[in-house]
Parts: sequence; C-alpha cells; structure tokens
Amino acid sequence: MYPYKFDPILKSTLWGGNKIIPFKRLDSRQQQVGESWEISGVRGNESVVRNGKDTGKTLTELVQEYRESLVGRSNYRRFGDTFPLLIKFIDARNDLSIQVHPNDELAQKRHHSMGKTEMWYIIDNAHGKARLYAGLKRRITPDEYAEMVEKHTIVDALATYSVKPDEVFFLPAGRIHSIGRGCFLAEIQQTSDITYRIYDFDRKDEEGNTRELHTELAKEAIDYTVLPDYRTAYAPRRNESVELISCPYFTTSVYDLTESMTVDYRELDSFVIYICIAGTCTITDDERNELPLQAGESILFPATVKEVRIDVETHVKFLESYV
Repeated sequence: MYPYKFDPILKSTLWGGNKIIPFKRLDSRQQQVGESWEISGVRGNESVVRNGKDTGKTLTELVQEYRESLVGRSNYRRFGDTFPLLIKFIDARNDLSIQVHPNDELAQKRHHSMGKTEMWYIIDNAHGKARLYAGLKRRITPDEYAEMVEKHTIVDALATYSVKPDEVFFLPAGRIHSIGRGCFLAEIQQTSDITYRIYDFDRKDEEGNTRELHTELAKEAIDYTVLPDYRTAYAPRRNESVELISCPYFTTSVYDLTESMTVDYRELDSFVIYICIAGTCTITDDERNELPLQAGESILFPATVKEVRIDVETHVKFLESYV
C-alpha cells in the first residue's frame, strides 16, 4: 500500500472567508469558502483518492477493501467500515454560531452515530484580531443556560480568547464553543456531523428568518464543568515530535522542521495522517513511495507503513494524527 492524497471537499458558507483558496493553491477563484474537508468518511461527503492505482475510490471504499491494513487491527474492530477521523481547514470571515456536540452515548441514543470530540490548531488570526469562545467561564445550571439563551445573554457565560497562531484548543464533546471572525485553523475530530446550535447572534437570512436553535437538545449535551483555562499548553520544539493532544479518539502531535528526519511507526497499529500547515517537503515511506507535501495538503498513510522519511525543502510544519 502507499500514501493517499484526496481531493478537498470545499464548503462555501455565509460565514466563510477566502483564505483556503490561496492557502491550498487550488486556483484564483474569489468565492467565499468556509471549510475544506481534507479527509472525510462522512456519508454523502466522502473523500475521493487523487493519486495512485486507487484514484477515484472513496475513503469508505478504501476501508471496505483494505480493512485493518488501512486503519489498523484495533481500529477496524472498533469502527468497522467507518473511517474514525474527519480532518478540516476552517476559515471564518464572520462568527460561527455558538454550539455544542453530543458525546458517544448521547449521539448513539439520539442519532445512531458516534459523538464529536475535536481539537483546533490555530494557523492564522487576522493580524491579531481573531477570537473564539471555548467553555464556560462561570458555573451555570441547565435551567440558567436555557434562560440565558432565551434572553440572548449566553455569551456572558462563555470564556473568550484572543487567539495566536500555533495555539491549541481541545474540545471534548459537551464543551460549548464558537469559532470567531478572523480565525483560520485546522480541525481534527471524530467522524460526525452532529451539531446542536445554541445561539446564532440573532442573525437573519435574506428572507428575514433566523436559523433554528437546538436549545433543549443542547441542554442535556452540555458539560457544565468550569475550568480555569481551556487552551492546551505545550512547549514548542524544533526538529522533533511534540505531542499536543492524546485522548480516546485521536493523538495529535506537531512537527516544526528545519532539518530532515525519519519517523518510525513499526509499533503503531493505526493509520497516520499528516496535515501540512506551512512549508514544503518530500515524503518517502519504507516501500519507496514518494510524494510532495506542501501547506494546505494532507496525506493518509496506511497502518502497514513502518517508516516515513521527511526531506525538508523549506521550513515545514505539519500535524500528525492517528487513533
């Protein structure tokens, strides 16, 4: 098997900006794009292979054909033919709605789906002006939450952050959050598209209608725990792996490389994803499959990969994720 690249699935939205287009070097279109789904097994939005002998196959078809050779033995037992991660770039020209996602138990009960735990890695912050909401800054009860939504004051209970490039936010299912205007980020999440919209800043569409809110559904899904800081602290280091998040759903590290290096995956029973956020390099696996990787691209390595050589061309930075 060999490393896979996929055609990005671009999602144009009312709140989307156009950073993704030049970032991904797709073309010169000036359309407003909100999300680029890089690697997706979500039904109806399945990534399509664009390199090698499997060109044109969907990610789900790859899992069905290669099974544990693609995703790993334990992952195939756990998830079957569902690829467990969804990888995105998100560009917010306007504030996204305040929302929350259900955990596995609630999502299975209500939607026959897995839950949605996710993380954000900030790539750009609109010259220091971008902000986001993550978590509660003070304790409220479920009834107080519903009352604040009704009175349009729920933002008063949320922790607000002015963000910087390379900051990380972990968002376990149940944590209220919202991506603010000016944020450009990479998102790694469980394969789920279930979102409960809590508040949409009273915005109206062209016909004067507000979007549906899911106040009662969200009420049970919210984790009302209050933490002192919702940012994920880590110590950046050059030319080595730095772990950012390790949870039951994914482990993510960042590589900030000015020198070439080799990564050993012999003991890992999982696929591996590289999400490039800066620079360029050439990737070579242990079977001598060679692929270029540049900012805005992602690569999926099958679980059979034993070793990956990264030859740096320009200062390169990428996220590594596996389950």
